[in-house]
Amino acid sequence: MRLLRIGYAAPDENLACDEWLLDRCSRGLLPGSGILRLWESPVPFAVLGLSNDAARELFLDRCSDDKIPVVRRRSGGGTVLQGPGCLNYSLIIPTSVSKELDGITRTNQWVLKNHQQALAPLLTGSRIQIDGLSDLTLDGKKFSGNAQRRLKNVVLMHGTFLYGFDLAAIERYLRLPPKQPEYRKSRPHPEFLINLPLSSAQIQSAIAACWNAVEPGIIPPDEEITRLAQTRANKP
Repeated sequence: MRLLRIGYAAPDENLACDEWLLDRCSRGLLPGSGILRLWESPVPFAVLGLSNDAARELFLDRCSDDKIPVVRRRSGGGTVLQGPGCLNYSLIIPTSVSKELDGITRTNQWVLKNHQQALAPLLTGSRIQIDGLSDLTLDGKKFSGNAQRRLKNVVLMHGTFLYGFDLAAIERYLRLPPKQPEYRKSRPHPEFLINLPLSSAQIQSAIAACWNAVEPGIIPPDEEITRLAQTRANKP
């Protein structure tokens, strides 16, 4: 698998990069068994899932007052806040690579199990579990949320790892989600979420190793990402 470490200052361009990679992979233009992209936004922004209602998910007045951009991705899942201290991964994998990619639930379990096993040796004495539909938790608190977008012959699975994020900011900008996993038990954000006691470098190394992502990935041309962000990125 190829490894790509690239992020952008503009929120829409970070979403557009995943779209560009997914499109190229679906057309057979990216060689190999897939791509692992690792990135982190230098600025905070809110990301809505494909069908989320912005007014129900966010305190839009606070986002506006504090100039927090709000964008929409093309995968499912809940609304999240991005920014420094939140490491993102994007896996773009042809479905021919593994039988584990033949459905949403099976793909979730396969990817999350790999991440669970990769991180567990770094967190001895703590318990990492797969909870809800697509979360990873540390001692019952969520540190990783994940979502998918599926095309006919390729899957995009992407998500986050909290390691040094401002959890108070999540409470300021995100409402309690209308749909909650049972294990949340209506806990407010600060009681439900947790930062991993690891560095970004440690997490990146573990995740890259579990996917055997060693070869350099193709870097998308800046002008194509900018154009795609302007013309194709979904808006709230």
